[in-house]
Amino acid sequence: MPNYGFLIDHRKCIGCHACSTACKSENEVPLGVYRTWVKYVETGTFPDTRRHFQVTRCNHCANPPCVRICPVTAMYQRADGIVEFDPKVCIGCKACLQACPYDAIYIDPETRSAAKCHFCSHRIELGLKPACEVVCPEQAIISGDLDDPNSLIRRLIAREPVTVRKPEQGTAPKLFYIDANEATLTPTATQQHATFFWADVASDQARALRVQHDIIPLEAVRAGSSNGRMPHTAANGALLRTPGVQGLGVGNSAYAPARIAGQMVQTAYNAQHTIPWHWPVPAYLVTKGIGSGIFLATALAIGLGLAHMTPFFAAVALFLTLLFTGITTALLIYDLEKPLKFLTILTRPQWRSWLTRGAFLLIGFTMIAGLWFLMEAGMALGLLPDATGLALRPLFAWIGLPLGVLAAIYTAFLFAQAEGRDLWQSPLLPVHLLVQALMVGSGMLLATGLAIPLPAGMDVFIVWLFGVSLIIDLFVTLLGEFGIPHASEVAARAAHAISHGRYRRHFWQGGILLGHLLSLALIALAVAAPAIAGVALAAAGLAAIAGLFMFEYAFVMAPQEIPNS
Repeated sequence: MPNYGFLIDHRKCIGCHACSTACKSENEVPLGVYRTWVKYVETGTFPDTRRHFQVTRCNHCANPPCVRICPVTAMYQRADGIVEFDPKVCIGCKACLQACPYDAIYIDPETRSAAKCHFCSHRIELGLKPACEVVCPEQAIISGDLDDPNSLIRRLIAREPVTVRKPEQGTAPKLFYIDANEATLTPTATQQHATFFWADVASDQARALRVQHDIIPLEAVRAGSSNGRMPHTAANGALLRTPGVQGLGVGNSAYAPARIAGQMVQTAYNAQHTIPWHWPVPAYLVTKGIGSGIFLATALAIGLGLAHMTPFFAAVALFLTLLFTGITTALLIYDLEKPLKFLTILTRPQWRSWLTRGAFLLIGFTMIAGLWFLMEAGMALGLLPDATGLALRPLFAWIGLPLGVLAAIYTAFLFAQAEGRDLWQSPLLPVHLLVQALMVGSGMLLATGLAIPLPAGMDVFIVWLFGVSLIIDLFVTLLGEFGIPHASEVAARAAHAISHGRYRRHFWQGGILLGHLLSLALIALAVAAPAIAGVALAAAGLAAIAGLFMFEYAFVMAPQEIPNS
């Protein structure tokens, strides 16, 4: 069985775009999206300048993350190593776009399914070469069997020094480059301007790049300081540069300080990519947190015997759990490019994907919460003897607790599969999501307390749960997620965009001030003024929910604005 791969010889590439044109013609690729394209990067200052080309496409990785995250096996890897897709199966969840560290996948504007380079597999099966290789006038594109010692691609890789893009991702890409400039292979090494050679910058990702705020101001770099403070002086009088922020390079570039030359490294042409996930995803994180958090708070109060809960209030709490879990499901379906095909995730599940696992977890969680709700409603309406219901309560509480925890945290494992977004791959994220669920779940119960008073014992427990979870979440957010330097430059830039860049107001004014500090202040007000405690606590709960949405919006959007190609 062959093991197909590509080799791009940049000693020969002339940047003619014949490969891009042939690919569009052969595969009927719509305008505005590309399966292969040629990136132009210019280096140097006049008259010492040079233009570098990079032919970009799917890497047909030996360990493809897009295949692993796809919930319905619409993206799959053939036995010959080609990573293929089936538009008839795709539900348009866009998870594969988040998993690809190379920006090689797009949503077809006509079919609304994921698409990419598929090695012209229909030609390969007939013994033909891919269209891009056939049309290249310089024979700069070579494809073939990497396991065949007599193939041209195998001999060139063995003889010539080759590179790949982002080998640290562990995807084992099978798109090799000869004589590729490092500035073309590293997306953050170049500056982004308002226009390209033959195009205006029009995509939402590209527009976001233009307005990113540098954590190291250019004026400070020119003054000799790398972090905006005045330069220090050594004992011998020499001026010293203060060490910069870990992982961010200097200025706009991952390589050169901005004071060398504004035009030292710039992208002259590149394909533009859209941001796949927008407000429905942060909204889903909040509603899922509320639903699972209410359930966890109720189950803990009953399981630990902390409150004497009436069947009516228990039924209300469980109804809110079902309501917000239903809203979560609706948001997930709404965000699909093909929402009518959402049942495919249940009829042909791909079990390695946490989208699939999460869907079945939500179903199991909803079933337990639904049965418990029916039992409590039956007691409240006098249809079920209290003795029977009270005996079954602890059983539902303790069986439901693990499902509630998994419903709250499974998104952390889904985000970990999104290998194109380094900031999401945080080992703190499961803990963070669990604490956030307890925070907004208890906050929603406090808001509900305005209409339906909390049972005796439940009120104290919920206030304590809410206050403690606020403090823990504040600690995890400031010192854990954003206080510890990030391991990769991509993650560091995304974190900077949240804390000091275009999303800083969402983070500081929304997530921290509104969602945490104001909520804690309102708790203190409730303690100091019992007469208005109900209103203050309800306002605190709603403030925490609003603040969490603003934080999640920044957390979801910022990593998607860091280019992968």
